[in-house]
Amino acid sequence: METPTVTRFAPSPTGHLHLGHAHAALFAWRKVCKYGGRFLLRIEDIDMERCRPEFERDLMADLAWLGEGLSEFSWEQPVRRQSDCLADYAQALVRLEGMGLLYPCFCTRAQIRAEIGRAVTASHGPDGPLYPGLCRGLGLKEQAARREGGESYALRLDMAKAIKLATGMEEERETGKGGLLKWRDAVKGVIAARPGVHGDVVLARKDIATSYHLAVTLDDHSQGVTLVTRGEDLFAATHVHRLLQALLGLYVPDYHHHGLIMGPDGQRLAKRNKAATLRELRKDGVTPVEARKMAGF
Repeated sequence: METPTVTRFAPSPTGHLHLGHAHAALFAWRKVCKYGGRFLLRIEDIDMERCRPEFERDLMADLAWLGEGLSEFSWEQPVRRQSDCLADYAQALVRLEGMGLLYPCFCTRAQIRAEIGRAVTASHGPDGPLYPGLCRGLGLKEQAARREGGESYALRLDMAKAIKLATGMEEERETGKGGLLKWRDAVKGVIAARPGVHGDVVLARKDIATSYHLAVTLDDHSQGVTLVTRGEDLFAATHVHRLLQALLGLYVPDYHHHGLIMGPDGQRLAKRNKAATLRELRKDGVTPVEARKMAGF
């Protein structure tokens, strides 16, 4: 018997939903309609400064409007909120720290930029120049003293150590397969994970309990997600998520990175670009059917 498909739509309440969000929600829901299973809604609200209760309230209303006329468009209750799961993320960080894979980075963004600027050649990843490892070699006593002294810091994953450990762990699980970290994408097939291209990623900060990478990986495991559907702009992030799955012994779902909805300027729709929102479309008299067509459905 095949495992039922479990998908999720996971918006952040930092603004109002736009057509790109509508496409992502409908894409995930349609997978469940096609294969059977469960459609989940998750609120990714770890950014306490930017997330607002009114945005969460409005996104619920926008989704309900978007699904008008679709008899089966709904999501399971209760809705998972990342702000309710901080203990889960803290526990994972303790595990990773116990493996010797985390270190505090006290560098400011200006210091990092300056160091990169001084380098003859700087390594680049999907998001730009990689962190140059300024704090990686700090001793444990200095790390503890600076943290206890109240300095701001980010907890970074020692990528080289993490890859070495995860590869060995995977080899033990899959004897004879070389210990390679892999994941399956519905469009591109089996992908060999290359988390090293991201460098020493941040997994938490002094004032933010977790990062996107850590939170979504744990959430998908906890919710039993079997198919992660999300935009192709997040394809590269999956390399890091596959590494965390190996380190923490988490379930490895399949992935489907779909295309993005573009605006008239040819740029992908985004909150920061002030893309037209579903709320505005509603006020302009656009119907749910029309909105779904505009979102590619």
